[in-house]
Amino acid sequence: MDLQQLKYFVEVARQKSFTKASHILLVSQPSISKLIKNLEDELKVTLLDRSERKIELTDVGRIVYEQALKIIQSVEDVYSSVDELVHMEKGTIHMGLMPSIGVLLFPKILAGFKSKYPQIDIDMVQYSAKQLTRKVKQGEIDLGVTVMPVDTELFEIIPLLSEELVVIVDNEHWLVEKESVHLAELKHESFILLTEDYVLHDVVKRACVQSGFEPKIAFKSSLWDIMGEMVATQVGISIIPRSMVSRFNNENVHAISISYPSIDWEVVLIYKKNKYLSFAARAFIKYVQANKP
Repeated sequence: MDLQQLKYFVEVARQKSFTKASHILLVSQPSISKLIKNLEDELKVTLLDRSERKIELTDVGRIVYEQALKIIQSVEDVYSSVDELVHMEKGTIHMGLMPSIGVLLFPKILAGFKSKYPQIDIDMVQYSAKQLTRKVKQGEIDLGVTVMPVDTELFEIIPLLSEELVVIVDNEHWLVEKESVHLAELKHESFILLTEDYVLHDVVKRACVQSGFEPKIAFKSSLWDIMGEMVATQVGISIIPRSMVSRFNNENVHAISISYPSIDWEVVLIYKKNKYLSFAARAFIKYVQANKP
């Protein structure tokens, strides 16, 4: 058994496909198949169920997969530790954040950090909040900027920003003259929500249920701008962070505070507990703690 076998096996298991793994690893499919077959022969077990079009892990395959992840991470930690000693104040941070956060929070922080650490590169990708937590958990990114709730047993959490959620309506809606509203008053309204990939979808649904009703969903989207346009054209109402209201260049969208229950949108920086963090990642965490809004 060697590290290359484990890496190939892990990627095939992630992609559930030899073809996709081949494209990612830039290795021929027969080479990958041969190495994984050698691994199975060495262990005297079947790791992958190849009977269907989409490859699945066998029971023993799942055990080997979890152990392989730990081994690969341990080896990467060795290289990272050595690299840190050789290249102080250099490196790359692999970070994920939600699209809305990039606009609201990070341009100033990133500019300040790059000014202080010009030799540290930031490899930034955008995901929904739920995708971000999965990516950090799996070790595919070092840091994630996401929203609560987050598993506090699995992640270290650094609070960044907290703001209220508000109701947005069109300018002819009956709520438009009100400064605030109880969530229970919205039980007969049609809601426009983010898709299930987003934590805000769950937060809004949970708050509605706690207020005594199941929200009637008229439309779901992964795009803030489309949600705003749907509200403006009277398809329904929505609940979003107050800072997002300014993104809608539409005079027909009006925001109203929720007086009860108060629903906060808490933005946090997360990283996996007990995982090695490079100098670059630790420097970024320290900088954010000292310069957060």
